[in-house]
Amino acid sequence: MTAHRAHSIEFKRQVVQEFLSGETLHGLARRHELARNLIRIWVQKHQAGAFDEDVAAAETQTYEARIAALERLVGRQALEIEFLKGALKSAPRPRSGPTSVITGPAVSLSLKDAG
Repeated sequence: MTAHRAHSIEFKRQVVQEFLSGETLHGLARRHELARNLIRIWVQKHQAGAFDEDVAAAETQTYEARIAALERLVGRQALEIEFLKGALKSAPRPRSGPTSVITGPAVSLSLKDAG
């Protein structure tokens, strides 16, 4: 199985233009070592305008804004975790008694008490 390759928009445009100028799918696929179906997908995306520079720039800005928002969220959560760790360390501990939520008389292990 071949490794996944990432191709630049310029390369994709070049391949699409070669196809639109009359090159066959088989010839393009063989020369560039690409799957014919991948070239078909690129042609469809080109015709839909997905390879326009403005679209790519807008997508990049959207992703960068999303990344910045997520980084702020991670920072805020890290501060909250540190605050809660400090609060847990300085919280008063119970002096004695059961630490279980369930309270009541101790359970007898003797069978005569069970009846």
